[in-house]
Amino acid sequence: MDRKFESKGKVCVTGASGFLASWLVKRLLLSGYHSEILKPAIDGTLNVLRSCRKNPFLRRVVLTSSSSTMRARDDFDPKIPLDESSWSSVELCERLQHKTVKWSLNAYLSNKTGETEKFQWHGRMGYVHIDDVAACHILVYEEKNAHGRYLCSSTVVDNDELASLLSARYPSLPIPKRFEQQNRPYYEFNTSKLRSLGFKFKTINEMFDDCIASLMEQGHLSTRL
Repeated sequence: MDRKFESKGKVCVTGASGFLASWLVKRLLLSGYHSEILKPAIDGTLNVLRSCRKNPFLRRVVLTSSSSTMRARDDFDPKIPLDESSWSSVELCERLQHKTVKWSLNAYLSNKTGETEKFQWHGRMGYVHIDDVAACHILVYEEKNAHGRYLCSSTVVDNDELASLLSARYPSLPIPKRFEQQNRPYYEFNTSKLRSLGFKFKTINEMFDDCIASLMEQGHLSTRL
């Protein structure tokens, strides 16, 4: 193995063919890490963590989750942003489980039959650039003072606000100017813990500029901005 790769150490990325993980692999390679693809699949997150415990030389484990682990709750206080100490309500998640499974099945079947389902969740959501997520993984892996949970989100906006922003920024694209407002809980994210490590997020304009440029490059959008 090349000496310059040895100095960076070893990392293991599971699910490397997925959207986020593939971008993380790209970032790691650009940072100087060497790539080695292992074909045997590891059976689940718990097995990975158990294997990690057996290795006394393992430096650190970075486990990727979702902001759904903190925002699925019905006791929002709009004055208090959600942070790494926030957790979703287990009771609420159990109530929503049936609806989520039903929606996932419908989405899968529609992809197979050629039918499409319009965007109907008129709520509020956090957004982050995929490159930022990959960069954050490397940051918390390499930063010796990093520990615990880290919330990786650039901004939180209502869908109605997002539609207004995008339709104004890309007037040549068929984007609705607004969505019907729904009584969804208002919340914000406090990402000061991650920012304290020196991280700076890309803006929502940068996210969608890159997204639309990528869609055009791949032929999914033909209209020029």
